[in-house]
Formats: sequence, structure tokens, C-alpha cells
Amino acid sequence: MPKGQIRKALSGFYYVLDEDGERYTQCRGRGIFRNRQITPLVGDFVEYKADNEREGTILDIEERKNELVRPPIANIDQAILVFSAKQPDFHPLLLDRFLVAVESFDIQPVICLTKTDLLSDAEREELDRYADDYRTIGYDVIESFIDDPTLQERLMPVLEGKTSVLAGQSGVGKSTLLNTILPSLKLKTDDISQALNRGKHTTRHVELIEVNGGLLADTPGFSSFDFEQLEKEQLSACFPEMEQRAGGCKFRECLHLNEPKCAIKKAVETGDIPEYRYKHYLKFLEEIMNRKPRYSHD
Repeated sequence: MPKGQIRKALSGFYYVLDEDGERYTQCRGRGIFRNRQITPLVGDFVEYKADNEREGTILDIEERKNELVRPPIANIDQAILVFSAKQPDFHPLLLDRFLVAVESFDIQPVICLTKTDLLSDAEREELDRYADDYRTIGYDVIESFIDDPTLQERLMPVLEGKTSVLAGQSGVGKSTLLNTILPSLKLKTDDISQALNRGKHTTRHVELIEVNGGLLADTPGFSSFDFEQLEKEQLSACFPEMEQRAGGCKFRECLHLNEPKCAIKKAVETGDIPEYRYKHYLKFLEEIMNRKPRYSHD
């Protein structure tokens, strides 16, 4: 049976690109998926059978590395988190919320700070301190300004060979960023539309578009997160600077609250972990601990 990847989903159809990257087949999912409450997602690697030259049926979905609900997409390598320096103001608590959520899905975050040209000198200094902290933790931080002519060439290496989504709050420039990356891909998207013989659609859909040897979701992703799936014991692993030091805690299940000989609290005292990051950790921990229990529908 041929194998391929779902590159686009629209109106109950899944457009599967074959392993050779040469042909699209418009597929439906098998009824068995509905019975099992499984929905094929863009990004899924699938096995399918061709019913004729253009149409087929998805028979099996390979195990996913991860999956998101908004946008509905699977097997993502990285999320480019777009945050504005100003209008709206840079919000480290919200950025940390995004970082934790992305880390919890085993997705590599890249921080992109836009509109830096709107900052005063004092605001610029403050943003530089934050950017330095995040770089020290190990995150890629890309800074840009309105109509930045170098942005596309700086983003291209980041996208190379990866499946990426964009995420960020409203008004930070996600769509502008997409338009910066995608103008050269206009031909590619037209090619896909012609290959599918379905013309242009105004319907919102999710599509993975090839860019620089990688794939990019052509729709901005999630704009907010809760921690529904995250347990309190898992939270500190979503802070890389805490995960690196947690082995030094006296207790294996240390929550870094009031436990004695906690390596994390010591690192906060010595300034090795930024105090605001630890405060955000405590805030998220409290949120998880106060969460109403989930009830099974079984």
C-alpha cells in the first residue's frame, strides 16, 4: 500500500502527498476512524489506497509525535512564538505560558520579537535583558522591526528541514510574518491548487506548505493556552533551566515549593534562574493544583 503525508484538509477531504513528493491523492478517511473517534490530521503520515488516479481512502495513521487542537495538526517540530515588543506590550508571563505549553507537547520553541523599533531607549534596555535571559536558557530569539528587510533571510535557516507553526497573541504581527515568509511560495500554493483541480478556497483550512526544505502551517496557530493536560509533577520539566538542575534536589518528586535542599530555589537565590521565571512557575503550579478534576466520559 502506498504511504504519504496529509498536507491539507478541507471539507472532509484529506490531500495526501505520496512518499516521492510527486502526486496528491484526494482521500476520505475510513469509517473505522469515526467509530474510534480518530480524526486524520494535517501532518499525519498515513497508509492509503488509491481508488483511481485522483481519489483514495486513508487506511491507517502512523503514531503521532504530537498533535494540536488549534490548528488541528500533527507531528510538529517547532513553534515560532511571535510576541510584539510594543502595541501590545511585551508580556513575559504570557510568553512563559506559551513556552510551557509548547514544551509540554515536545515542540521546540523559537521566540520572535516584533516591532522593536517602537521602543524607547529604557524599554529597549529592558527587552534586551529579557532576550538575554531567554538566550541563556537556550532559546533562539529573533528580533525584528516593522518592514524589516532582513527578516526573511534570518527566518529561512530556522525553518529549514522542520515542520513549523506560528503562534502568538492577537495583534503581534503573525499574519505579517506569514506574508513575509510566504510571498516566494505563491507559486507553490498555486501549484497545489492546480494539482488538486479544486481552484482557490476561501474556507479556512490547514495546509502545510514547503519552505526551505521544511514545512510551515499556512495559518497562525493557537493564541492562548491552558494547562489541561499537564500534571504538577511535569511542570518543571517544561522550564529547561529547572530541568537541568532538578537532579540536584534532595527529593526526587520535589515541586520546588517548600522542600528542603531544593536546587531550584538555590539557583533563584544565586541569580542563576531569573526570579520572574520562578514566580511564573509558581503561578502555573498553583493553577494546575487548583484545576477542577477531569471526569472520564467512559
